[in-house]
Amino acid sequence: MATHPITHVWRLLRWGRTLARHGALRGIERDPLTPAPVRRLARISRFGARVPATPAYADAFEAIGPAAIKFGQTLATRPDLVGEAAALDLMRLQDALPPVPFDAIRAQMTASLGKPIDSLFASIDPEPVGAASIAQVHRAVTSDGRTVAVKVLRPGVEDEFARAIETYEWAAAQVEAMGGELARLRPRLVVETFRRWTARELDLRREGASASELAEAMEAEPGYVVPAIDWQRTSGKVLTLEWLDGIKLSDRAALIAAGHDPADLARRLVSAFLRQAIAEGFFHADMHQGNLFALSGNRLAVIDFGIMGRIDRRARVWLAEILYGLITGNYRRVAEIHFEAGYVPPHHDVAEFATALRAVGEPMRGLPVKEMSIGAMLDGLFAITRDFDMQTQPHLLLLQKTMVMVEGVATALDPDINMWETAAPFVREWIRTELGPEAFVADRIVRDVRTFARLPELIRNIEARYPGPGGAPPAPPLPDIQLVRVGGGWRYAAVALLAAAAGAAATALLG
Repeated sequence: MATHPITHVWRLLRWGRTLARHGALRGIERDPLTPAPVRRLARISRFGARVPATPAYADAFEAIGPAAIKFGQTLATRPDLVGEAAALDLMRLQDALPPVPFDAIRAQMTASLGKPIDSLFASIDPEPVGAASIAQVHRAVTSDGRTVAVKVLRPGVEDEFARAIETYEWAAAQVEAMGGELARLRPRLVVETFRRWTARELDLRREGASASELAEAMEAEPGYVVPAIDWQRTSGKVLTLEWLDGIKLSDRAALIAAGHDPADLARRLVSAFLRQAIAEGFFHADMHQGNLFALSGNRLAVIDFGIMGRIDRRARVWLAEILYGLITGNYRRVAEIHFEAGYVPPHHDVAEFATALRAVGEPMRGLPVKEMSIGAMLDGLFAITRDFDMQTQPHLLLLQKTMVMVEGVATALDPDINMWETAAPFVREWIRTELGPEAFVADRIVRDVRTFARLPELIRNIEARYPGPGGAPPAPPLPDIQLVRVGGGWRYAAVALLAAAAGAAATALLG
């Protein structure tokens, strides 16, 4: 049975009031592109609240709860949607939450694994080494003597996320139906991306499979470690994997004291990310410092595989050419790639777009080498998307967010590293290998043979199956959601006002 719209409005008002108390709705109120109904709802939400001068976006999402924390992490990949300041602050969300009592965790493990815990583990530390919005991790020793990390879903977390996502979908549908700038930003697709992320994270077998796939893809990268999965002690709600003894990359002093070379670790991190994103098309999309460790021998280890990104070969070729074009200053070619990929509508002028790209790239090229920033470059690219009617591409936004994150970690390790210089040789070699004459001939032969084999099907379905040359994958189907019509709007406005008044009264009583 579908949830009634009034329930969605009530939830949004409660969440909105928390956001308002942290100043997180100020940008929505002041943005002239915000639809009037959304602006009014934001004002109602802050009625009677003490709004701080500086918005604390991450703190607001942490105060709402686990589902909001995860959604905030999704929004951190969308500076075009929430603004650069909000996206930067939301990247602080690290999932640190109070742990669930171990008795509940033990019961969850027993029910999910279907065996007595004592038959699988010799011991389990009841104090978790980390507690996040979806799961928490305990150190344990298996019955055969191996030290492992055991990740266990929080009891009841699936229902909590299901309720929240349903309301997010409802709200996104109402906002997108208003048209204008918000429709271009496709908020429903943002929520759908979030739903898919959480579906993967709420099934720990899928996270284990992602780790296993990444390990296979990175076998050619020396010194990059992905923990092995213990599949006999893994289920949908329990993930058991190899325990890694290392030092977090956030602790630079400890790294140096242990004899690690921070500059070498930074280069390894950049190289590993480029191999994942460009060569393999499957990348770890949550490379913050808490998920990265240095092991003995100056090796680099990564954990937490709940958020992974994937882009197909065609998009990877375009990505490599875009990066290399920006590195070398070939803005005309970068502009042409955007048009070929379908990212910019064809009614715009290629030369004009190339000039806009030059305005972003040239100021960077005039800076000293170590002051050039991929993050600043991407911020500039986001700024021109509106002028050229570019629809957002979630698969690339996730990649861009990860690039900014990797640059931040690498710069903290080695302040003198330059992502452009470090990336250029890898990107240049990959382009030569993938787009050189030998590769072109091989690809052409394979493509022609496959096309010939599918010729009857292609003739019947070419219109439906190949609508255009765009590089973005087709958008996933979105659920049908009943829209609130104007004629009944007074009812929801009344509910909103009553909710705001109740929230204000509660704040006054508790204040």
